[in-house]
Amino acid sequence: MAVQQSDPASNRTPQQRDDKHSTERVVSESVSSPSQAKDLHTAHHDAWDAELDNNIVPLTRAEAEKLFGPNVSRPSRVTPNRVVIAQMVLSLGATLLWWLFYKPPGAAALSAFLGGAICWVPSALFAARLKKLRGGATVMSWMIGEALKMGATIAMFVAIAFWYHDVQWVPLLVTYLVALKTYWVALAWR
Repeated sequence: MAVQQSDPASNRTPQQRDDKHSTERVVSESVSSPSQAKDLHTAHHDAWDAELDNNIVPLTRAEAEKLFGPNVSRPSRVTPNRVVIAQMVLSLGATLLWWLFYKPPGAAALSAFLGGAICWVPSALFAARLKKLRGGATVMSWMIGEALKMGATIAMFVAIAFWYHDVQWVPLLVTYLVALKTYWVALAWR
């Protein structure tokens, strides 16, 4: 059975095909070197980007409230400390579930607790760093905080792998992922 491919040019009207060919002919006649073609391409895209920048109009407060609702300007109730508390509560709840439903419960519950701690301990460090900076937080300080958070997370995974030989990886990773998804729950809870 043969598959027939369609030609995109066949879907154009005769006028569109003529316009395309005439544009290609003008460009090919006016460009004599690859560097000129690159310059022409760059100039075309720069003009297009400049045209886009001129068309941006910010929303007024009334327009924003009409689009997003009356609570659009209300500050978020989701703070880093609340996210950390929610991560702790969820990881402790997951630890309790692993303890209740996994046989034998000891190693699984401890692994689940450590998985949750791998998530909320670095988040708590990040939140404490933000609280210390108060109003002086910059993009660079956020990036440094995130890098420290990732480093602490990796260090905790490595430390558990090396020093806790009875680790149950499924409870640890499941609880870690549950606690990690708390961000999305907190954002939806806004």
